[in-house]
Amino acid sequence: MGRLSALFESKNRNVLNVYCTAGYPRLDSTIGVMQALHYHGADIIELGIPYSDPLADGPVIQISGSQAIENGMTIPTLFSQLENMRKPVPVNDETNLGYGIGPCLGGVGETVPVVLMGYMNPVLQYGFEKFCSAAASVGIDGLILPDLPMFEFDTEYGPIIKKYGLDFIFLITPETSDERIRLLDQRSSGFLYAVSSSSTTGTDKNFGSLENYFAKLQNLNLKNPVLVGFGIKDKATFGEACKYANGAIIGSAYIKAIEATDDIDAATKQFLNGVLV
Repeated sequence: MGRLSALFESKNRNVLNVYCTAGYPRLDSTIGVMQALHYHGADIIELGIPYSDPLADGPVIQISGSQAIENGMTIPTLFSQLENMRKPVPVNDETNLGYGIGPCLGGVGETVPVVLMGYMNPVLQYGFEKFCSAAASVGIDGLILPDLPMFEFDTEYGPIIKKYGLDFIFLITPETSDERIRLLDQRSSGFLYAVSSSSTTGTDKNFGSLENYFAKLQNLNLKNPVLVGFGIKDKATFGEACKYANGAIIGSAYIKAIEATDDIDAATKQFLNGVLV
């Protein structure tokens, strides 16, 4: 059983997925941010690969991606940073941030799922199969590539993703037809990403106005758990989203929380306590 399946087997409600941008706020922040997220309560870490033309990202995540690129983040650099993500290190190692949580395995532990979110252009430039192989080798669990069409997934890329044991998460919106939702659900594994609207990330949402959409998803009896994304920013919006789904995804609000701090751990703890406690 993969890490995502194991997570939803043990925790089927109120699952918190937090997005962070690789190489932000500093190039060497990636593992420290991930470790802080894991230790302070994130159930899934969604690690964004910065890209110059991110179609689904709002201004906050776009700015973080631009900063990360300016910092020097590339796909080879990212995989280099993640190389020891799952490997044991001494508890008193400086990368452990003093948590004392046993062999912290490079910062994120053996069980927390980590999903890479990115776009096809840089992945294709790197080499799609090379990318999947590298992702699997460092302990990545799944991929979110919003601009990978279903047809290309079926005919070319899906078999490669499966070959390396990676989950693939498709996105759906309130405008997605029932038939297409079922088709995307059949092809997804890990979970299904239910975008709360067709806008970009970081936009405020009135979840009460989306009750019909969420009720439809529940009535379709989908095989995958559903996580709601776009517009989740605090305890209230997280709770609202979790009324209708297995959990929710926070991105822009967390990026804002760490953008100007010198203490990633403290800022992450404060932010997640504001969501979960």
